[in-house]
Amino acid sequence: MQPTDKIWFNGKFIAWDDARIHVLSHVIHYGSSVFEGVRCYETSAGPAIFRLADHTRRLVESAKIYRMSLPFSAEEINDATVELVRVNGLRSCYIRPVAIRGYGEIGVNPMKNPVDLYIACWEWGKYLGEEAINHGVDVCVSSWTRPAPNTHPTLAKAGGNYLNSQLVKMEALTDGYAEGIVLDHNGVVSEGSGENIFVVRDGKVYTTPMTSSILHGITRDSVMRIARDFGYEIVETALPREFLYIADEIFFTGTAAEVTPVRSIDRIPVGSGDRGPITARIQKEFFELVHGDKPDRFGWLSPVGVPASAGLVR
Repeated sequence: MQPTDKIWFNGKFIAWDDARIHVLSHVIHYGSSVFEGVRCYETSAGPAIFRLADHTRRLVESAKIYRMSLPFSAEEINDATVELVRVNGLRSCYIRPVAIRGYGEIGVNPMKNPVDLYIACWEWGKYLGEEAINHGVDVCVSSWTRPAPNTHPTLAKAGGNYLNSQLVKMEALTDGYAEGIVLDHNGVVSEGSGENIFVVRDGKVYTTPMTSSILHGITRDSVMRIARDFGYEIVETALPREFLYIADEIFFTGTAAEVTPVRSIDRIPVGSGDRGPITARIQKEFFELVHGDKPDRFGWLSPVGVPASAGLVR
């Protein structure tokens, strides 16, 4: 990770190395945090943040699910994010807002602990590598499963949920794969360790529904809009594991992964064993939109050059 100059913390900018918490902060012991991953892309008109308002909305909603009262409004968080990128002078970057339950009391009850909000940004390339974008990754079906309903709320992007993702990722890497696909409590496909999944068969684009213990991905939603614009039928349905083995194409989506093809699952080639034509078409359109090479017809980009509203730092 390449440090930047400033991190935004509770309404002010602090030095990167000053963004520290106490070892007895609630978040360390109980995973009590909610967060987002956001990308800022370099465009011909300058840096622009992708779907900032949607990411902030999900952050606020994740906090609501966990009864965390954020000390700032969505509008203030949006403004702070734009100003942070500008202050750090970055042309493109990954942005991480995170709200944590801080230092106060130790115990399962978190409600007496303060809620602190940080926003950091840094330069970060392709999550699964440049080669993966063009030719895909080799993945496995994990031995781990996603939490059942009424255990961990998967619509919340919460820190504690990612203990499960860590197990999936470590197992995959140890066994020689780039990523793992997780099944849900019913034994049907859920998602990757940190990505949503799409499966192409006979010209239709399938994806797992929110009832399959997935995070409601913002890049997932973006890809669905692009695919529908192209005239592809989107089918949200439970997918059996074996459907992956007979797919024509498979790809991951996510803020970090963007649109990444899958070339094999459990050593079984997907289609031709390379990026498929529908994946390539959707991927190309996605990157042209986020880099400003095409008109922003969905209103997804927030230019960093736009002045932040008054009252940003307080």
